[in-house]
Formats: sequence, structure tokens, C-alpha cells
Amino acid sequence: MRALWFVPLALWLPAVGEVQNPRTSAADIAAGAKTFRSHCAPCHGYDGTGGLGPNLAAGRFYHGSTDEDLFNNISNGIAGTEMPGLFYSADRVWQIVAYVRSLNGAAQTAPPGDPKRGEALFASKGCSRCHRVDGKGGAMGPDLSQIGASRSAAYLRESIVKPDAEVSPRYWRVSFEDGQGRKVQGFLLNEDTYTVQLIAMNGALESYDRAGLKDFTIDKRSAMPSYGGLSSQELDDLVAYLWSLRPGRGSK
Repeated sequence: MRALWFVPLALWLPAVGEVQNPRTSAADIAAGAKTFRSHCAPCHGYDGTGGLGPNLAAGRFYHGSTDEDLFNNISNGIAGTEMPGLFYSADRVWQIVAYVRSLNGAAQTAPPGDPKRGEALFASKGCSRCHRVDGKGGAMGPDLSQIGASRSAAYLRESIVKPDAEVSPRYWRVSFEDGQGRKVQGFLLNEDTYTVQLIAMNGALESYDRAGLKDFTIDKRSAMPSYGGLSSQELDDLVAYLWSLRPGRGSK
């Protein structure tokens, strides 16, 4: 529940033209960095280059890019995503905005490796059975069409080698025996006292009466196997390909 002392942005600053961040000094940026690293880094990475949450250092924001948009997204969270709100004072939120802005425009150096070889490796290893790129491929894993813009090269490499390191609840798997004795497995979508909703392995949305279920378990590990057996060069190539998947790269 929102703290009663929190003042909505519309009341804190007059709505005349585009709202500008009033806390942009070097001291504000330093304070924003401290708050970011303690509360935002677990999802967005220590330096904002991405983790479970998107890369904020690239300067590309998909839910509004003005200072006011960033302020509201940080304060209120983003509906339909795992981004929660941070119920801090307006000054503190503005400092986070200032820090995020200070990351933007940093040089985005392409990682080592050959994206073309990485693309061929992506196909030969069967990655498209679960992952979609530009509308082609499976849908059981995350869509990777623009993954390079939202995740750092280091995160991409770790995801390939250690897929269990960070697993979004969206990809937790549930298994049980239903009331008719059938074995069921899928990705947990929602559960409450009475029902369980999941996305079955064939992609269908299913709901079950919880009272009739047996041997109900939730596996928080990734369904993706580790590709730690790839050579260093192959890893470089695969990461280079994934990093190249970003807006504006042109159609393939």
C-alpha cells in the first residue's frame, strides 16, 4: 500500500510543459547511484546494464523516455511486468532518475565474436525450438528479438552457461497429478487457494481445481539446459549474435 506521505508528481511540480528533473547535481547523481545499487541492481545489474530487468544504460526505454515517465515508472512500477514501485520521497526518486540518465550514452562496445557464426550456432543447437527471433521459432522461452538492447553481454553469457543463475517466476515449472490421475507439467502462471493456472508445454492455457491435485511441486530451475560445454570461441560467437539482436538492425 502506498505510504500516505507520498505526494503524486502532478501535485509536486506544476504541469507546465515537460516536467524536468530538479535533482541533477553531481551530489544527486551520487545519491541516486547509492539507492539504485541497493534497490534496483538486483534486477537491472550493478551498473544498469541489465539482468532479470532490462538494460537501462543503453538509453532506450520502452515505457516512456521522458524524465516524468521514468519518475512514474520508478514510483508506481510498470503494470504487466515484474517492475515494482519504490515508494520513496520525490527527491529520492528524482535522484535515481538522474543516475539512470548519467548512464545513457555510454559507449556500447560490441563483444568479441562473430555474429554470423553465432547465428548458425543458434540454429544448429536447436535454440529456436524454444526461443523466437523476429517472429520465427518457439514461444516456451523468452522472445529474443531485441535481447541485445535489454541485456548486457555478460548477462547473456551467464544465461547460456548458467541458466539457473536467475530464473524469472514466469518460467518456474509446476508439476502434479490431476483428479483423473494424469501427469501435468507446465509453466506456473498463477495460483491461489482454490486454483492453479499454467501454460502447458504445448503452449495452451490451463486451469485446475487445486483440491484435486496430488504431488504438487514447483521447480524454480530453468528448463533451459546449460551450454557450458561450448568452446570459448563458440560462446563468444553466440553472445555476439544475441547482442546484435536489437532495434534498428534491419530485417534478416
